[in-house]
Amino acid sequence: MNQSENSQQPQLASNSKALIPKIKTLLGAKDDTSRFVGLALLKSVLDNTPELRNNEESVAALWDGISPKFLDRLIRTGSKQLQKQQQTEELSENGQKKNTSDMLDLAVSVLHTFVSLLPDYAKRDDKMVNRIPHLVSSLLYCSKETSKLALETLVSLVSRPQGAEVFVKVEDISPLIEMAPSEPLVLDVLLYAWLNAVATVQDKYSLQTKIDNTIGSLVSSFKGTDAVTLLNFLANLLPKLDPTILPHDPKWLPAISKFIRQLVASRPTSAGRTAFTNLSAALLEAYHSQAPRLLFAEKGETKSSDNPFSYLLINLLLVDLRATLPTLLETLNSPEYSETSRRLASAFNVVSHFIGYLVRYLDSDLDDSSSSATQWVISPDLLLKLRKAISETMSLTTEYLRDRWDAAVSGALGLHPDARTTKVHSDFGARHTVAWDSASDNAPEDALILAAVRALAIWLREDDNDTLRKEATGLADMLLDLYRVGGRGKLDFRRAVLVAFEGIIVSKHGISAFLEHGGWEALATDLLSILEQSSTVSDENEAARGVEIVRVLLQVAEAERPGPREAWMDVVTRVAAWWVPDEKQPSIVEECQVAVLQLVTALVANSHPGMQKRYVHSTSAVVGIAEQLRGKIKGDAGLEEALEDVLVTLSKLR
Repeated sequence: MNQSENSQQPQLASNSKALIPKIKTLLGAKDDTSRFVGLALLKSVLDNTPELRNNEESVAALWDGISPKFLDRLIRTGSKQLQKQQQTEELSENGQKKNTSDMLDLAVSVLHTFVSLLPDYAKRDDKMVNRIPHLVSSLLYCSKETSKLALETLVSLVSRPQGAEVFVKVEDISPLIEMAPSEPLVLDVLLYAWLNAVATVQDKYSLQTKIDNTIGSLVSSFKGTDAVTLLNFLANLLPKLDPTILPHDPKWLPAISKFIRQLVASRPTSAGRTAFTNLSAALLEAYHSQAPRLLFAEKGETKSSDNPFSYLLINLLLVDLRATLPTLLETLNSPEYSETSRRLASAFNVVSHFIGYLVRYLDSDLDDSSSSATQWVISPDLLLKLRKAISETMSLTTEYLRDRWDAAVSGALGLHPDARTTKVHSDFGARHTVAWDSASDNAPEDALILAAVRALAIWLREDDNDTLRKEATGLADMLLDLYRVGGRGKLDFRRAVLVAFEGIIVSKHGISAFLEHGGWEALATDLLSILEQSSTVSDENEAARGVEIVRVLLQVAEAERPGPREAWMDVVTRVAAWWVPDEKQPSIVEECQVAVLQLVTALVANSHPGMQKRYVHSTSAVVGIAEQLRGKIKGDAGLEEALEDVLVTLSKLR
């Protein structure tokens, strides 16, 4: 800017301020022509007067002087006249068209300006949010530039519950649906509106129906495209929707899976890979019964010469994981880490679901009428290739987890241990103070770490791979540290850690690592807390974890030679003092209680005779507890048989 232009700025600002009284007079006039002139002058003044734009009180005062009915009339009249011109094919560059377009353009641009400048309370006010229906209806007739301004205005308004509530009441949003394939902002409008409407809308079923129908219409609108923006939209929406709002068994699921299949088979771009990866994970989490069949089963359309879709999908995800994990630590605090880690976490989650689907398929003894049995056509040689690829990926995953954890709690990679002399005490025990981790997501709060641990855990348990189990044994300290955080953190690793240890403690080295890092104490303490809580509260999730804890501790106890350690017998004493609840419990809670008695039985039965004598009173108390439970558990043959074994075994030891 030259000296002459600099000298003109104060004069321009002064002239703009001098126009404000005239603008207020024009806006307050009774005729629309004066109001239109006043509105045009106001827009110019706001655009060219920075100090006015930054003064919220002055902006709010100017907004108060604008008639909302006049704004609606400008939008409505401009839209109708443009619609009429389009229908009669009289579009030309004459003055009539320009004036008609000016009405709509000015009204939208003024709203856009005030939404940007007004204080937050004014954006929630009825005067502003009630303009939403007219903005939506005008979209089909706006120019490209004005459409963008209208959509940006809508995004801002529906980002607040008041605006979202008004938006979801709009009956006809077909203009948005029609524009969605070419205007990604449309999907932002829908995303923010639906997520914010949950807080204020009373009729949840009506909102659920609207969401379901709108997504179905969007799917039709995106036909013939790669639908990447639609897939990204759904990947962002589905995990955040309240379960009461999430559409149940929607008819558009097969069409969405077809979009994913087409994208996977078309050598997708980076944006395409991100879209189908995140959405596949979101679908599997939201639709447990439908999504696995849609993503992992075949429906007869695959040619004999083609690889099945499920093989292509999982193979692509595994390639992405192996290519990205080795350099991921370097990008931990870079701007792109958030998006990358989310994609990788989704990839791990899809692989976890696939392994579960694979196990159920291989273990099933269903007849030929079973859809899962007849539709999956992956050949044995491809399954072997996938098994090798998954094992290689999980081996690389253990390396990444080890490096990430060491960097987070032990010290910066490559720094000599002698340089880390000072320690602090934390939830994870004594740690060196020189450490580095993500500035936004520490390791125990990183969804990628949870997804990686979960996928590794299920593969360790299900695949007989001694080499991988030996490698995973080196993660015992990390796994137990994550377990001890429990439910206090943002993420709960406990169930995943228990599954991991089911695979790790298959070997002696695994059991040694588990015990060396305090595994028995950590799990036993948690188990006893669950048992004692079950006397007064029936928490089925806690009980399910209790069953899994027993599965691990029982395997460790039975493997110990010459018998259980003295410290472990505290479990027997604590269980002997447990108060059996009077009321009937849910089946999983009863299963947990019986499982704890089975663990006590194993500890007492495997201990040497001298120890058995010292715990004879506790053993008698446990027998009494078992007899009380037997009187409550009726109709479950498996639990009844387990309790009978407990009673028979312990009765002989008294």
